[in-house]
Amino acid sequence: MSSNLASTHLPITDGLLVVVKDECETCHLTIPVLEELIRGEEPVAVVSQDLADFPPGMEVIHDLELDISWKLSTETTPTIYRIRNGEVVDQQEGWLRSGWERVAAVNDLGAGLPDQRPGCGSDTMLPETYQRLMRRHSPHRLASRRVELGSSEDPMEAAFARGWTDGLPVTPPTEERVATMLQGTALPPDEVVCVLPPDLAECTVEKVAINAVMAGCLPEYLPVVVAGVRAAATSRFNIHGISATTYFTGPVLVVNGPIRPRIGMNSGINALGQGNRANMTIGRALNLVVRNVGGARPGGVDRAALGSPGKLSFCFPEDEEGSPWEPLSVERGFSPQDSTVTLFAGHGPIEIVDQRSRTPESLAKTFALQLRMLGHPKIAGLSDAIVVVSPEHARVFREAAWSKARLRQEVLSSLTLPSDRMVAGADGVAEGMPPHLAAARPRMSKFAPDGLWFVHAGGDAGMFSAIISGWIGGAASSQMITMAIDS
Repeated sequence: MSSNLASTHLPITDGLLVVVKDECETCHLTIPVLEELIRGEEPVAVVSQDLADFPPGMEVIHDLELDISWKLSTETTPTIYRIRNGEVVDQQEGWLRSGWERVAAVNDLGAGLPDQRPGCGSDTMLPETYQRLMRRHSPHRLASRRVELGSSEDPMEAAFARGWTDGLPVTPPTEERVATMLQGTALPPDEVVCVLPPDLAECTVEKVAINAVMAGCLPEYLPVVVAGVRAAATSRFNIHGISATTYFTGPVLVVNGPIRPRIGMNSGINALGQGNRANMTIGRALNLVVRNVGGARPGGVDRAALGSPGKLSFCFPEDEEGSPWEPLSVERGFSPQDSTVTLFAGHGPIEIVDQRSRTPESLAKTFALQLRMLGHPKIAGLSDAIVVVSPEHARVFREAAWSKARLRQEVLSSLTLPSDRMVAGADGVAEGMPPHLAAARPRMSKFAPDGLWFVHAGGDAGMFSAIISGWIGGAASSQMITMAIDS
């Protein structure tokens, strides 16, 4: 460990510094060692976290506000530090004779004491104290407007009353919580992530962090949310159109790369459902940013006739380790080592049930039959889709050595249909493709060549896959976008 302490008022710049507290039994155990070190020739500073006169009979620096302990990143008492030119160059937490001898450069310390004794948690690690100190020592001052609540006002009810929520309670975004959230990124709080439609408002890292707090995120999720917000604000993704449409659509996030297991995302059982904090809160945070910063509120800009639960949160990682295919991110030009988020304007899931097919040809035809009904069975070329292939269905394609490209080709072939079956009015159904398009070509494809994607996720049992249906309008209105996560 090496930490720059130049800005801290330490009692010494060269020598030994020991942090202790009266409530720690191990600190009491080491009092004879401290006395032995103080009798030596080297400067020794004893810093007490709780009592001004502990240890008794010694000259003690009372760390009343815990600023010294915070700057030293003290997590355990006692901790002995070797300070050189104002920097920590070595340290030992708790009592470990060999470690203290190493740091102090003294042999035979603590005669008669046990060789080792664990220490106690530093007072800086107490939750409320930790948040206070983090706020106090943050290099950045939060710029967002403060909202003062009355002493009898419930913070959660206040969020509902002010229109900050998505219909569910939110975590109150206190300064301490926002400062903690900002530890999840190296980006400065005032950096502008994007200009976010529909209000074309500047969205800073701080604004993203505030909404991530309200959504229930952990700090390690913040880079994913920031990348999702950047992607949503692009003209290609068109979050304005997605927010304003009367269709069901909302942003769907698919996460790839090493960040998935690192932050504890779930790509297995119930991957598209509830139960995993990362999955649920990352998607929710993006939607809250779009609502609270971008201004897309239901009944205002958001004109969805019915909407869908996915407009609350729809986020999941791909099961890359169990997949028979390359990850979605690799298909889209990234390396397997890159962490990415892919945004898709979609809704669902729509079930694919096939418990009998044992050949890839049969299962691919089942996929095609269910995909044909998206939007309307007679509407073609206007909608994209993601098929989430479950492990049991994926096994059929793996055993037959079908690539993802082969599966896409077979499904698209089954979905290229005679135009006279797709035209408006055919089979007594008024909906359908315009007659002039049908006259220009004898067959129509349900999807554009780049409009059908496959990812792998889900539990090991259950021969069910799922379709995430895209926004009617396709590439003309919203295009899938993949963005690297700066983690």
